[in-house]
Amino acid sequence: MSPPECRVFPGLVEQVVQARHFVASLVAENGPVEDAVLVVSELATNAVRHSRSGSAGGWFLVIVGFDTGLVRIEVVDQGGEHVPRLCDVASQEEGGRGLLLIAACSKDWGVKDWPGGRSVWAELAWERA
Repeated sequence: MSPPECRVFPGLVEQVVQARHFVASLVAENGPVEDAVLVVSELATNAVRHSRSGSAGGWFLVIVGFDTGLVRIEVVDQGGEHVPRLCDVASQEEGGRGLLLIAACSKDWGVKDWPGGRSVWAELAWERA
């Protein structure tokens, strides 16, 4: 596995676009760009909306790592009251389906708690040309 690439972003909704560009630039040569951009978009949006990362002075960290046959995208946030979880697909609420999308397009995904925060990660199939 090569060393991961990472970048810290201010915890602002408009920084989600910058996180998408960051990930797209890393996987653009021969990876699952659309899925990778979808994953980071959902994870970064969740970090800003549902954790302390979206508070004044908040931040989130995007980590992208490559291994044989996969790319791992991880977003570290500053934690919040609720643990990320899959929502009921039959729910009438407008939001809450981001993790379902991530689960559908990834080989695996998960949540890790850290002191002062948590991370949510997803692994996508990736083939280097």
